Amino acid sequence: MNDFVFEQVIQQIVELLENKNYHKLKPLLDEINATDLAQILTDLPEESLPIVFRLLSKDLASETFVEMDSDSQELLIRSFSDKELKEIINDLFVDDTVDILEEMPANVVRRILSQTDAQTRKEINELLKYPEDSAGAIMTTEYVWLKKSMTVEEAFSSIRKLAVDKETVYTCYVIDTGRHLEGVVSVKQLLLSSYQTRIEDIMETNIISIHTLDDKETAARSFDKYNYLAMPVVDKENRLVGIITFDDAMDVIREENTEDISKMAATLPTDTPYLKTGVFKLVLSRMPWLLLLMISATFTGLVISNNEDVLNASTYGIILTACIPMLMDTGGNAGSQASVTVIRSLALDEVRFKDIFVVLWKEIRVAVILGFILAIACFAKLMLIDRLYQVENGYMIASVVCLTIFLTVSIAKMIGCSLPLFAKKLKLDPAVVSSPFITTIVDLLSLLIFCNVAIALLG
Repeated sequence: MNDFVFEQVIQQIVELLENKNYHKLKPLLDEINATDLAQILTDLPEESLPIVFRLLSKDLASETFVEMDSDSQELLIRSFSDKELKEIINDLFVDDTVDILEEMPANVVRRILSQTDAQTRKEINELLKYPEDSAGAIMTTEYVWLKKSMTVEEAFSSIRKLAVDKETVYTCYVIDTGRHLEGVVSVKQLLLSSYQTRIEDIMETNIISIHTLDDKETAARSFDKYNYLAMPVVDKENRLVGIITFDDAMDVIREENTEDISKMAATLPTDTPYLKTGVFKLVLSRMPWLLLLMISATFTGLVISNNEDVLNASTYGIILTACIPMLMDTGGNAGSQASVTVIRSLALDEVRFKDIFVVLWKEIRVAVILGFILAIACFAKLMLIDRLYQVENGYMIASVVCLTIFLTVSIAKMIGCSLPLFAKKLKLDPAVVSSPFITTIVDLLSLLIFCNVAIALLG
């Protein structure tokens, strides 16, 4: 739904609400996709939200509730009667219920749990015991299982009985009496096989599975690697305890990408949407990095103050000082390009720490070519635009600047590509050593190189 249509639908819903024309509003809501509807409801006035939600059909209400943000969910839960809350919770998959519970205050959590049956509470507690960043925390225990001794006809009969409240039926998991994972069979394979065929004859035994304590980001990336719709999650004894579905994996990847972008922009990650984040919370998320970078930038000032004789020289000091911003920005940008490229490759598992020398060799060659091109372009700019050919020792001054650019770009590329790899080796997030951090280091080095080259060539 594009923005124009979205605004029209909201306006139409508001008009029908104001006129209390509920018999027209209900069919209109039933035609909207659950994801779009969740966004529409979030934009409605708070007092209208419970009214509109109660007009939804049972299945659509459950699907929409899962897609809504935690604030809107809490508002609805507080407006629900116990009966309404129980109906909604009973229609949710267990993993979705757990996600909601993790965002709710304690009093709301207690009320939700009071409306669940004993079996559901047991499953919820099983999922809540896993570490927050583990595969077990995002899996669902609602899956279809079969026995390898079943025929295809018996399998279909079992699926019809079990699949009503399962999250996915496209992939069925074959287990033994001890719930050990023995194989996987798709519904497509079942449909293409005769009723008398046994499951053990058509099941896939070369199984890709995830352990409950594996990192959830690693588990999510596996979907991109193997192109699965769902992946089994097993414990240390290879017992099947749940599955992770594609939609949950995409949620993890979105969260991790958002976190990486925040770190690369030198802010602390937050789960709260921007428009709902308070000013002071934004200040607190940005201040630590800014303070750290400001303190580290003082070393740049020390380099400048320690080289006053060079930068204040009557003949060429003003020209050299005017070139400092260009040198620092060029070096910082060069380092950032390399770091972002390597961080992206690390996220996609394209490179590892063992590849550091291959990466360095590639970036050195890139840096030499780029540095040479930039140095030539800078020399032309200094001569033609800044007219240094009219200044005494102008060619020598331009040579100092161009040589500094070449060296700075070369060193910046090596720093930018190696720091993320070292961070990964030390089990740190590579995004932490991203653009702002690398830029600060390169700024300092570019000034040191600049001043030393100037002293060497100009005396």
